[in-house]
Amino acid sequence: MIVCVCHRVSDREIARHARAGMSFDEIQMELGVATQCGQCEGCARDVVAQCCGSHPVAALHRESTVHLDSSITESRAWPQSPLAAA
Repeated sequence: MIVCVCHRVSDREIARHARAGMSFDEIQMELGVATQCGQCEGCARDVVAQCCGSHPVAALHRESTVHLDSSITESRAWPQSPLAAA
């Protein structure tokens, strides 16, 4: 799912970087997340926090499914899509 609409950054991309050991600030500089309108910052920080706690280090090239905690997906900052309601 796209977290940062301005820079088209997905939760998977943020998670890959976080699992590789990057901090939120490093991810922000690398991907541009939360550098334009700022609406995605809370959600992006939540994804980073969740990934850092569960998987401290992993390779960036490794593709994996990200299972987000319900506190993230139910927050006001998380965009609701018609598909999520189905």
